[in-house]
Amino acid sequence: MSVTLAAIFGAAAGAVALMGIIFFLSWFCLYRNRSVSRTSETGSSEPSVQRNICIIAGRNVGIELSIREARRFQMEELSLATKNFSDKNLIGEGKFGEVYKGLLQDGMLVAIKKRPGAPTQEFIDEVCFLASIQHRNLVTLLGYCQENNLQFLIYEYIPNGSVSIHLYGPSQVSRQKLEFKHRLSIALGAAKGLAHLHSLSPRVVHKDFKTANVLVDEDFIAKVADAGLRNFLGRTDVAGPSSQVTADEIFLASEVKEFRRFSEKSDVYSFGVFLLELVSGREASSSLSPDSSQDLVELVQNSRDFSNLLKILDERLWSTFTNEGMEEFIQLIVRCLDPSSERRPSMSDVVTELDRTLDKEMNLTTVMGEGTPTVTLGSHLFRATK
Repeated sequence: MSVTLAAIFGAAAGAVALMGIIFFLSWFCLYRNRSVSRTSETGSSEPSVQRNICIIAGRNVGIELSIREARRFQMEELSLATKNFSDKNLIGEGKFGEVYKGLLQDGMLVAIKKRPGAPTQEFIDEVCFLASIQHRNLVTLLGYCQENNLQFLIYEYIPNGSVSIHLYGPSQVSRQKLEFKHRLSIALGAAKGLAHLHSLSPRVVHKDFKTANVLVDEDFIAKVADAGLRNFLGRTDVAGPSSQVTADEIFLASEVKEFRRFSEKSDVYSFGVFLLELVSGREASSSLSPDSSQDLVELVQNSRDFSNLLKILDERLWSTFTNEGMEEFIQLIVRCLDPSSERRPSMSDVVTELDRTLDKEMNLTTVMGEGTPTVTLGSHLFRATK
């Protein structure tokens, strides 16, 4: 009897142990697959990651993120990188403050945003979370610095600047065509960046999406900048020049203007304004003619005739698109700019539509026998003529 019981207990213990081993191996494989999948989807090649629980603004968000720890920079290092914040290295000014181009000692180029501000733990917590978001169509937040009552955000540097500069800025490419399929490629990249933010848990709403916040690197890859930057600014927006505030208003949906109600659908509206500027080559706040008070957004929202909307097209686009592709693009703009947030598409739907339109446009605008169409590198496409 004792021998039989011992055999039974031994068999049971062995079965439990075997099940434990199987469970551990299954969990390990699933964990590795998720890690590999996330790295592939986000375009991150960083091999060294940490498992941390971010606490944002004093709140545990209840999720565990695989992140590269946000780097804490020293004031001395940033001062050296910008030659003591020389005016020659000042490349812009935004809502957060002045933006400088910097060269770190390891040879990496960075964009450094600087503003007055007392050190706070909330600032570090927000950097911790935003630095964890890695995607090939998002500008990476590398780290921060808080010293001498100054706050700094350090981002990767994107060499070709914003799309707005090349469309209608002082250094726009004069008389050089930015073909429709190239603009579709920019739109698709930016859409993927926004869609990734909306897919996170908890979801991240950009809240300040505009053409000036879509940058282009040397390989013609669009990268969305300043994701979550409004979270650093609190309830009151710390704005730059008053003219910038006026220009930015055109990107805000009506529910944001009236109730400060930001959501994924308000980002979609802002994306629609971006598409409108992309296809018109001008600021959406401008009017079609000097004798009209109607801006481009109002024109699109009030028009029911596709042929009328062709008036807004950038003259540099002519002969570079198919009617079918352009009609699909303008219809998508109209949907994104719908006054009702419920009727606007999601960013994932926008990605699907742009991907389909770009694929058809690339095929239809390629002359038979030419082979696969090539995309001009951004460094050549955006080279200003002398």
